[in-house]
Amino acid sequence: LFPESITTEQQSLVLVKRLLAISVSCITYMRGLFPESSYGTRYLDDLCLKILREDKSCLGSLQIVKWIQGCFDALEKQYVNLEFYALSSNPTVTEMYQFKFKYKNKVPQMDISSNHREFVAGLCSKDVKHASRLLLRTLYLLMQDLGPLPNDITLSMKLLYYNHVTPKDYQPPGFKEDGSPGDLLFAGDPINLKVGSVSTDFHLMKVRVTTEKKRVKKADSNLIQKNGPTEISHQGLDCEEDEEEEESTKINLLNLAFSQEEVIGPEKKRKVSEPEKLPLNGRR
Repeated sequence: LFPESITTEQQSLVLVKRLLAISVSCITYMRGLFPESSYGTRYLDDLCLKILREDKSCLGSLQIVKWIQGCFDALEKQYVNLEFYALSSNPTVTEMYQFKFKYKNKVPQMDISSNHREFVAGLCSKDVKHASRLLLRTLYLLMQDLGPLPNDITLSMKLLYYNHVTPKDYQPPGFKEDGSPGDLLFAGDPINLKVGSVSTDFHLMKVRVTTEKKRVKKADSNLIQKNGPTEISHQGLDCEEDEEEEESTKINLLNLAFSQEEVIGPEKKRKVSEPEKLPLNGRR
């Protein structure tokens, strides 16, 4: 399921792609969005994973697979983060799944004793795989615990780019420029849940879920992030908002009371892509 070793940038990229695909598959399966025929089965230790496949009898799941493939293109180019939404009929966001990626530039350091340049010892593959298993297990347990989504929802995905490296005209396969007029509103009383993170020498991937508080039955208090959002505003990724936000109550990635222009200035407005929205009626 994962590369035997994760010591090169290519192996790290393969891991991150698989984690993304398995995570999105887990979310759609555990939230009952597509029929059983849309999934293949793999095992990770004692955890049974349901992974989306190209099921031509289910156009919805086929479309999600294409979205994921478009995300892979942007991941390879080191351009992107993404947000995966379930929209209710209002339309407001009723649940959101956020995948944050950071791309590390591993540089050689001088080994003084041997007078040559070499890489310092990095994160070992065993620890990376352990973190990957923990992330997927936590996500599965969380999805099992959440109450049901509304009957008729629409799925959407937004790709949010690092402005300083992404060409202005870039669009991955299956995506177009975001046509949304402004911020999205969250339905009900939202709660942020920090699922976990996986770090290699080349990538960092973080996963969070935002859902309505009434849907959370018994979430581990360690997963809950205080000050949940009511508005979802796409702040520029060039802004520093990573490690500090974990401990700060005054900084929340989604809880932005200002418009983009007020927060980061119009010249740094984030480039955002989206696919065609996917209505799901009468799902399993």
